[in-house]
Amino acid sequence: MYKMMTPGPTMVAENVRMARSLEVGNPDFDLDFFDYYRDTCKLYSRLLHTENESLILSGEGILGLEAAIASLTETGDRVLVLDNGVFGKGFADFVKIYGGNPVLYTKDYRHSLDAGELKKYLEHDSDFKYATLVHCDTPSGMLNDIAALCPLLKEFGILTVVDSVSGMFGNEVNVDKSHIDILCGGSQKAISAPIGLTMVTLSKDAKQAIDNRSSDIASFYANLSMFKNYYENKWFPYSMPISDIYGLRQALENISNDSDFLNRHARIAEKTRNALLNSGLSLYAEDGYSDTVTVFCIPEGTTAADILKKMQQEHGIMLAGSFDVLAGEVIRIGHMGFNCTEENMLETFTALNDVLNELNVPLKEPLIWK
Repeated sequence: MYKMMTPGPTMVAENVRMARSLEVGNPDFDLDFFDYYRDTCKLYSRLLHTENESLILSGEGILGLEAAIASLTETGDRVLVLDNGVFGKGFADFVKIYGGNPVLYTKDYRHSLDAGELKKYLEHDSDFKYATLVHCDTPSGMLNDIAALCPLLKEFGILTVVDSVSGMFGNEVNVDKSHIDILCGGSQKAISAPIGLTMVTLSKDAKQAIDNRSSDIASFYANLSMFKNYYENKWFPYSMPISDIYGLRQALENISNDSDFLNRHARIAEKTRNALLNSGLSLYAEDGYSDTVTVFCIPEGTTAADILKKMQQEHGIMLAGSFDVLAGEVIRIGHMGFNCTEENMLETFTALNDVLNELNVPLKEPLIWK
């Protein structure tokens, strides 16, 4: 088996794997499970510094993004799509599917979004029901300052939908201070549980907007209103994936019990960037560096495919290329969650140095983790 040093999915701790193997009951009728589900949601909210309700949905992280858009959007709604990355732009597709009118605010993919520039834009046009933005745009490793951007949008009366699937827990997220209306997360990134769950956290304003729609939500599975009063009614809209939720709970408890979790991500991300730069390699982003994934440009004389193949076949370490406009242009190193350790990074950089030497890539100095 190879070591997954990708920007998600991540490797999984043994106690998370074991939690998923526990004997399970019937989540549709077991009253104790409703308490377990709600308590797990509350733990997740607490770790994100909010008392806003969170929900666990059965589906990979994309489900949460679509559910947020499906639940808010009505025909003709103008939606501001903050676009400085592949996933940022991708929100427009969901908006169109559900009848909204996406308005793209497009900026350079090598730079994080600037709150001052956005304010000037909003002063001329702020007639939007909600805005979408990505915290960490994984294809480029771009981190946007949601603590500055979301409160600004709220000042103009615009609800916010934030994709922090690959950002949260490796980078600080404070839902209340950032005034986030719908926050979307996923199990397989820094949380380090297996693929299969998405989590959404809803503010009172978001719930009110969903409740006060003049039209029905054009979905069942991606309809967040289906969970309304689930605990009081002891009824889920579909059978909950109980083993996955057991694993998620253990992974969240691992984070809760690790006082150095956030700081370790920051230290290791900085060391990763420094090691690459000191060797003469170039980072893709020029600012807005994420603490969960680092992206570097393919050096001349080789290809992304050559590097990735040698890393996996000769060293048993999987890194990731990218896609869309970045396909073949960059390599992504994930250092999030259970992956984010000095030992994992030392092994990864030792192997990457060997691979680049084998491919005759000239380095200013050896690619050393130090």
